[in-house]
Amino acid sequence: MTVTASSLRQNLPEFASASDYPDATLTYWLGIGTKLLRADRWGDMLDHGLELFTAHHLVLARQAVQSAALGNTPGANTGVVTSEAVDKVSVSYDAVSTTLDTNAGHWNATTYGVQFLMLARMAGSGGWQL
Repeated sequence: MTVTASSLRQNLPEFASASDYPDATLTYWLGIGTKLLRADRWGDMLDHGLELFTAHHLVLARQAVQSAALGNTPGANTGVVTSEAVDKVSVSYDAVSTTLDTNAGHWNATTYGVQFLMLARMAGSGGWQL
């Protein structure tokens, strides 16, 4: 099976909104993933890995779009909001919570990335020879 924007939306219905997640963006990240993920390593898990890879990047892209719409810098890493205040505006972020695995880098930023990295490490480990 080959992953398409349509099949990704079917398998991950949280990305069903074409206005929030345009087909062009899905197709772009599916194309990048196709170039980076080796079929000989992933085997029959390739489609699932490609969907997780794409979902991770879709979430980050959506966050960047929302940030830019608010006049902020798109792509800035701020961490998870842990507290808010209304009067005199105050917000606190927990950047540590996005570092579930200290060696995972940006994959920690989404649940899709964490799942992808777990599978990628298994797919990339290869066989053992004694």
